[in-house]
Order: sequence, then C-alpha cells, then structure tokens
Amino acid sequence: MIPKENVFGEFVREKRLALHKEDKNYSLRKVAMRIQVEPSYLSKVERGEQPPPSEAKIVLLAEDLGEDKDVLLALSGKVSSDIQEVIRKRPALFAQLIRDLKDMPDNAVLRIIREVRDGNW
Repeated sequence: MIPKENVFGEFVREKRLALHKEDKNYSLRKVAMRIQVEPSYLSKVERGEQPPPSEAKIVLLAEDLGEDKDVLLALSGKVSSDIQEVIRKRPALFAQLIRDLKDMPDNAVLRIIREVRDGNW
C-alpha cells in the first residue's frame, strides 16, 4: 500500500532535479540505469504511484544522490537490516529507548550519543 504522503518520492525527485540542474547525468533515465531499475518505475516512485523500492535499491539511490542511506530508508518507512539486527537482540530495551528519545531536543540526543560513544556513562 502506498502512503498518502509521498515523502520519499518527493524528496528523491527534488534532490535528483537539483542535481540535474548542475549535471545532466542526474536525469531520471540515467539515475534509474545506475540503480538498475526501469525509468518508468523510478518515475512512479517519485510521483507516489509506486511504493519505495527495496532496501538494496534505496542504498544505491542514496549513494548515487549523495544522501545518507538511513535518511532515505527512514523516509521510505524502512529501517536498515543492520539496525534491525541490533534491535532484535534487545527489542524491549531499544523500543523504550527510542520512545524516550522521541521528544528530546537534538542537542540532548547528541549528548547521549557522545557519552555512550566515549564511555562516559
């Protein structure tokens, strides 16, 4: 089922068109060819007529457009398989963590990440 809001497709289209203004290698046809999908399919994804592609194609698309793969996956309503694997190890703990972080400002989340990364906890 295609979501009513086409956040993923609109983001991809806007990014691709912005790149295309500077570099003609970002035409719909050329991007589709590089990520190994039909141009008509990519066009339908951008217009919200088709759901976002698989994780593998989204990763290729992110690399091609110079975007963060996790951002594109999130916009598509997906989570990368490596993150899913981490969550499956402690599902209740990560679910609670994400819910607790949901309303925190970015600076507080970044501070927590730095503390965990640096081992200052």
